Amino acid sequence: MSGRLVGLHSATGVALIAATVLASGAASLDANVVKVAVPAIGHDLRAGVGALQWTLTSYLLVVAALLLLSGALADQFARRRLLVVGLCVMLLSSVLCAVAPSIGTLIAARALEGVGAALVVPNSLALLNGTLDPSDRAIGIGIWAGLETLTTTVGPYAAGWLADNVSWRAVFLLTIPLVIGALIVIRRVPENRVKWTGASPDLLGGLLAVVGLGCVIYALTSGPESGWLGPRVLITAVVGCVALGSLIPLERRTRAPMLRMSVFGSRQFDAINLTTLLLYGALGTASYIVILQCEVRLGYSASKAGAALIPESVVFLLITPISGALEARLGPRWLMTSGIVIVAGAFVCLSAAQPGLSYWAAILPGALLWGLGTGLAVSPLTAAVLAAVDDADLGEVSGINDAASRLGGVVVLALVPVFIGATSGRSLAKALVHGYQPAMLVMGAICVGAALITALFVSNERVTDPSLARLPPRRFGTEVAERRRQA
Repeated sequence: MSGRLVGLHSATGVALIAATVLASGAASLDANVVKVAVPAIGHDLRAGVGALQWTLTSYLLVVAALLLLSGALADQFARRRLLVVGLCVMLLSSVLCAVAPSIGTLIAARALEGVGAALVVPNSLALLNGTLDPSDRAIGIGIWAGLETLTTTVGPYAAGWLADNVSWRAVFLLTIPLVIGALIVIRRVPENRVKWTGASPDLLGGLLAVVGLGCVIYALTSGPESGWLGPRVLITAVVGCVALGSLIPLERRTRAPMLRMSVFGSRQFDAINLTTLLLYGALGTASYIVILQCEVRLGYSASKAGAALIPESVVFLLITPISGALEARLGPRWLMTSGIVIVAGAFVCLSAAQPGLSYWAAILPGALLWGLGTGLAVSPLTAAVLAAVDDADLGEVSGINDAASRLGGVVVLALVPVFIGATSGRSLAKALVHGYQPAMLVMGAICVGAALITALFVSNERVTDPSLARLPPRRFGTEVAERRRQA
């Protein structure tokens, strides 16, 4: 591995923490802050519900589709270099979003932002793990996770303030100081790569994933407005399904696949990833629906809507360490199950948020339950997915689980118009009158499904299928096992 290992308290270690926190924070902001600006974007650019959906889903779609390929590219071109490229792409795309003259241009710029984020998200943590001295990695990851969570907590409020007092366009400039700061401090961080032996990255697999997911999400987004049986919707749905169906045999034959199908031989691993897909899909979509309800029907300003769910993040941060300690003693199964059920209850509670109720009655109780539930569930979920396979595959399965969470987010979010009844040209405001409560109840039902899968198929054992310890390694290099342990 090129580049030397550094201590956490050295000048290089501080620069490493700063660079990775700023980079990951910028990607998190890009994923979340646009939610508070959706009403203003729709009004200014005269965009319909479907187009507004794409300002959110185009970013999430590209990140989900390219996440695994990005990790493979890092093995060939090095982590620090890929992180710098991703930051530069994010910087350019943020400016393009801010000056977009039309909704189509904005959607394209958001997709480009997703390309940058797909390079930043896996490589920031991989660079942190691969560069820090082993004795400092646990503390370094804790600092990184805590500071990144802070950006996701404060970011929506800051974005809402900008939307209220400056313009929705300024929301997209919020990440620029973080990106520039990361580019400055990363110059003090040494390069970090694994030895590459000549196998080409799985570019065809990445292309099929983008085309397949893109076409399916397009059909889901366009169906409510143009009709599910319309030629355009049907054709894109078929193309998407064919592309995704072709991906599986391709990955089985490719010398260096971005996704080894053999890792799905564990029932535990499969169940946790399905739980992840459902839970994170419901979480991301519910936050968007609640923010819309706050702005469109409850009369909140964008800044107040962005701050509405801050208590959820505060409770999450308080509960997570306790949950981690309990998981070590009790195992993940029932902590995950109970936490997800509590999240379902939070969504039921929030479904009653209607005009005339105060924040303390309409939002706060559900937000507190939400934080309690996620605080109980997330840490055991992470531990369980890593315990489902051998240690040599930790980096790869972590990337798959991250992709599952993002895929769940983009698929469920694409169905928001269906959930709230925004069909046949109905505006968000009209649809939310009768559609908000059913949509939140659907999010609760999705969580109940995730809880049932957890209770039935997730165990407390370390590795549920010992044969997974013999998974064939990727052919990117001799240091691949060490890369997976560190990533």
